[in-house]
Amino acid sequence: MGGLSESTGTAWEHLRRLPVWLAPALLTLAVTLTGLGSAQLWRDELATWSAATRSPADLARLAGTIDAATGPYYLLMHGWTTVFGDSTIALRAPAVLAMTVAAGLLAVLGARLVDRRSGLFAGLLFAVLPGTSRYGQEARPYALATMLAVLATLLLVTALRRPTWTRWAGYAVAVTALGLIHLIALTLLAAHALVVLLAWWRGPTEAGVATRDRPTARRDHPTAEPDRRVWRWVVAVVPVALLAGPLLLKARTQQSRQLNWVNLARLDDLTALPGGVAQSSVVGGLLVGVAALGAARLGRRALLPVSAVLLPVLLLFAAGAVVPLWVPRYLVFVVPFACLLAGAALAAVAAPAALVVVVLAGLLGLPDQAALRQTHEWPRSAPVDYAAAARVIGDGQRPGDAVVYSPRHSWLFLDLGIEYHLGDPPRDVLVTEDEVRRGDLWAAECPRPAQCLAGTSRVWLVVTGRHAEPLAAVPGAKGDALRAQFTVTQVWPRPGLTVALLTRPGN
Repeated sequence: MGGLSESTGTAWEHLRRLPVWLAPALLTLAVTLTGLGSAQLWRDELATWSAATRSPADLARLAGTIDAATGPYYLLMHGWTTVFGDSTIALRAPAVLAMTVAAGLLAVLGARLVDRRSGLFAGLLFAVLPGTSRYGQEARPYALATMLAVLATLLLVTALRRPTWTRWAGYAVAVTALGLIHLIALTLLAAHALVVLLAWWRGPTEAGVATRDRPTARRDHPTAEPDRRVWRWVVAVVPVALLAGPLLLKARTQQSRQLNWVNLARLDDLTALPGGVAQSSVVGGLLVGVAALGAARLGRRALLPVSAVLLPVLLLFAAGAVVPLWVPRYLVFVVPFACLLAGAALAAVAAPAALVVVVLAGLLGLPDQAALRQTHEWPRSAPVDYAAAARVIGDGQRPGDAVVYSPRHSWLFLDLGIEYHLGDPPRDVLVTEDEVRRGDLWAAECPRPAQCLAGTSRVWLVVTGRHAEPLAAVPGAKGDALRAQFTVTQVWPRPGLTVALLTRPGN
């Protein structure tokens, strides 16, 4: 233990000489870049790819049909892929950069609210969480929302301490972008509103956002005229209502289709949340425990980070108990604030001991770190290998071949997975209108499959799950037509999928 203490002490000496944001940002960048392209795109990322490679006009039609809440992110990714391409690494790179910036901003926020040591340990702990890697390696909006949540909170603290229109304008831009990228993240405004009101009512010191060297005097009477902080905050959130409000209303009309797989929230969902957002039950439990110690240590200075964790969770849970909305990953943006509280607890002990805790969190999360680089599916024991299925078809494909998917309207997006990995797949023989023309995530299929299959000699059938007799797994008129016209020549079971080559008798 003596050698470990000496090495961590030396590491601390080096860290003290660097800007507070640098080490957390570099560590996050290194961790999220490791194995960035190892896990193939999973179903949600395939939806991102499908949307991002459409024109802005096609994206507008898509938003009118489904997934309006993610529309601004898709538009952003459209611009990104136009410049950098649509490889797995290119699609995930914005999330890597966002998590890297989030870690650096978190360290700065911790230094502003508490002290330098707290910010540094908060950022380092955030960097080693499996959840930071999971959502920092995903072509979805959660990493961007995390970054914007920390940025908006940092700008709020800055504006409350030294109120100017320029600082409030920066805050307005950040929270508006946050709402456009991830509507659920607007629940963070409840925490911001609480701090703003308390700063007016009792002063920034009581709200926990006053500078340590220039505390603001406490208000003497609760009926005193509101100062400019409250009005400027109200003005700052007006663009959120104007821009994100219509998006929220449109998304509300699509909820039954967009979230038809989500159940109502239950109390045990709250206990599972730390493991869900941290992507490790052990690390999530450790984070909650250390964060609780940090909240106790900070006292009133804990108001902002504690409310930034609890209020979004409680608001989403309350809504999710009535309407199916509870999805743990929607709350990833609260993790940095839990890390800030944990950083404050670690700052109270010797630096070597604090670094040991950070290293321990990293070591405890290693199994999950390794697993998420194999697949992003959940559970991870049930991966879906689109690439392997595409290779089977690519290796055996002949001119004139066709492909059929079952089920078509599935969140597994069988057609998108094969198309992404194959590039030039066989003709999708049953499609009458593709997903782009429909303004949807799914294509429309022929209502009379027997007629649409006429003239096709070989069909590649792709079905979900493992099936010894894949034709028997196709329901309805599509299955009847395939069974009447084709026989199974060969079957290739692959993780999560089965590929079969069907031929007409006599061919």
